[in-house]
Amino acid sequence: MKSKLIAALLLASASAFAAESVPLGIQLWSLRAQLLPSLPSGLAKTKALGFTIVEAAGTYGHTAKEFRSLADANGLKIVGAHIGYDRMQSDLPGVIAEVKTLGASYVCVAWIPHEGAFTVAMAKAAAANFNAWGAALKAEGLGFGFHTHGYEFKPLADGSSAFDVLLNETNPDLVFCEMDVFWVVQGGVDPVMLLQKYPTRFKAFHIKDMRKGAPTGLYEGRAPASDNVIVGQGIMDWPAIVAEGRKDGVQYYLIEDETADPVNNIPPSITYLETLGLRP
Repeated sequence: MKSKLIAALLLASASAFAAESVPLGIQLWSLRAQLLPSLPSGLAKTKALGFTIVEAAGTYGHTAKEFRSLADANGLKIVGAHIGYDRMQSDLPGVIAEVKTLGASYVCVAWIPHEGAFTVAMAKAAAANFNAWGAALKAEGLGFGFHTHGYEFKPLADGSSAFDVLLNETNPDLVFCEMDVFWVVQGGVDPVMLLQKYPTRFKAFHIKDMRKGAPTGLYEGRAPASDNVIVGQGIMDWPAIVAEGRKDGVQYYLIEDETADPVNNIPPSITYLETLGLRP
């Protein structure tokens, strides 16, 4: 009875939110197969799918100015940019200049380089860098975040994880977190419980679903394309995740399609997410 009541309350909450539309964007990595051979046609395809908000992941052989011009021509607003950890270390001034040219409001690091298990020491070293980069970006009017990738959630002896270290060692005023829901679930973590544990730290979602029966409790941050499915057809409890995200102040909702056929799978994902009030 209690579980049915909770489910009913979550559904009611999701329905209430659905009445207030929130912009749905896309991480352009989803369409790399279209963008790599031709950035102009790839961005035109992005627009044709209905998107106006995008998060960049590279500029596909073009300058930031060229990329921005093509995005503008297609009515696409670049809200954020993924930048590699190594480049953040070696060329922060160049990163800042590029992101400003793109017109983005934040930088996000998607992968912390490491060999073997991701340790507490690695997390503390990364957190120190994140704080420094976050301060430098904030001084330029930009935000900084890091993207979950699964390896951070391997349990430590005390039941915590390196992810907890990253959150606890970073300044909330300087560093936010972008939740990739797929990698959180693959790492054996409940996205809703994670949002509730850190209710103000998440500002963006990468939205992608996992097939029923896919293995979880993995900590490598890798999965075959076949483990990814159309949003709403997998194991994620999207009404609860979206409702909690909206309650906790998540600002950016970005599809990241890593299925084998993004062009054909993105439209039904959009159709499903529209029922939750997320619309391109």
